[in-house]
Amino acid sequence: MPKIKLYNMIMIYRGDKVLVLDRAAKDWPGLTFPGGHVEAGESFYSSALREAKEETGLEVSDLVPCGVVHWAAKNGDRYIEYLYKTDKFTGEICGGTREGKIFWMERGELCRSDKLSMNFEHYLPVFFGDKFIEAFFDRDGESFAGTPVYM
Repeated sequence: MPKIKLYNMIMIYRGDKVLVLDRAAKDWPGLTFPGGHVEAGESFYSSALREAKEETGLEVSDLVPCGVVHWAAKNGDRYIEYLYKTDKFTGEICGGTREGKIFWMERGELCRSDKLSMNFEHYLPVFFGDKFIEAFFDRDGESFAGTPVYM
């Protein structure tokens, strides 16, 4: 039976700066935005609020859906990640958790960085642009690397 894994990712911004997570995890290291799993009985929106608090220390609000990134494997498995953005938050950033360090970074600097997590460069057109709302990967079942189809 195919498996479906649900995730969220949140771009928290202040002017031209975005809050970046430098993930320490061996399976997916590098610069990305906060986010994570949708737990049983939890909505995408609620999970995004929870993940933002857990990973940044900030209470975010007024999340704006900005797209979806998803992979379809040949065996029917799906990995679906809903993307949100907001500039509404209270509190102070925690500096980091077991997930990694949290810090503000200029958008342009992030886009030029050679430390992006795997495939994160494919997320950026969905987060930063107004042309795409979806990035779809036809996954080979072995790797999450690939080139998306934007819609």
